[in-house]
Amino acid sequence: MMYKALVVEKQNDGFKRSIKTLDIDDLPDNDTLVRVSYSSLNFKDALSATGNKGVTRKFPHTPGIDAAGVIEETKSYAFKPGDEVIVTSYDLGMNTFGGFGEYIRVPAEWVVKLPSGLSLKQSMIYGTAGFTAGMSVYELVSRIKPHDGEILVTGATGGVGSMAVAILSSLGYSVACVSGKPDAAEHLKPLGAGRIISREEFLKDHEKPLLKEAWAGAVDTAGGDLLACAVKSARLGGLVTCCGNTAGGELPLTVFPFILRGISLVGIDSQHCPMERRKTVWEHLAGDWKIDHLDDLYTETDLEGLDPYIDRILKGKVTGRVLIRVAADD
Repeated sequence: MMYKALVVEKQNDGFKRSIKTLDIDDLPDNDTLVRVSYSSLNFKDALSATGNKGVTRKFPHTPGIDAAGVIEETKSYAFKPGDEVIVTSYDLGMNTFGGFGEYIRVPAEWVVKLPSGLSLKQSMIYGTAGFTAGMSVYELVSRIKPHDGEILVTGATGGVGSMAVAILSSLGYSVACVSGKPDAAEHLKPLGAGRIISREEFLKDHEKPLLKEAWAGAVDTAGGDLLACAVKSARLGGLVTCCGNTAGGELPLTVFPFILRGISLVGIDSQHCPMERRKTVWEHLAGDWKIDHLDDLYTETDLEGLDPYIDRILKGKVTGRVLIRVAADD
């Protein structure tokens, strides 16, 4: 049986992306075959699609760390053909052929049954970005309540940031957003953002070891000086989550925020999240954390129209989520 996929191939002068017809027998020898309805575009996908060896080691390759669809075949007693499922993270789309193809074959241990309350399409509007935001919210709500003060979100117009803003505001939190985009308010205000802070304003005193207390908690999606300033300006007992490094992998901090204000810095690793917590977060996203206005958070395309979005996300030009209609039957 043949299927369509976006394939990245190595050439003498670099890497080439194209839509190809592949043989399903060439998929990895795993126990569960899924027909993909939807996927979504993440920064890691764009790196894989441009031949980044830090993400994907072997080519030809099909990126796509997100996939939602229907099980066609499985050897697992946990699932049956016809089940609607979500597969995100683990090695999908990195060195295992991913969701930018009409079929994936993965270990059953990577698969989550689609929670009631979500369609396949909605699950991929969330995708890894929404799941990562959900993991951040999971940590925050355990310690910080809406009456404790504002929550800061950095990189707020990106996929994770947009989702975090929308989820937190729906739960009654006041949300302040940091963004370097001049039209950020147009995107973020409808999601529930209380105020928008320019990146320049936020970083103006970044070299100081401590800043004025401002936030009860923070969701940082960027790393670097943005994360450092979020920690330095968190209030006594505040909690800051960290899930990205688009602003840099270095963290210019002293110990002062931790020993003088008792700040907690929590790393978010969506790739290796334990399955029980993974299921819990997805249940929240489908239920009490579900965003009412998911339709305001995405742009939709298909495999043939995906290429320009890959270039745009690498340049920081994508706002919100890019949903990919792979073989939509939802």
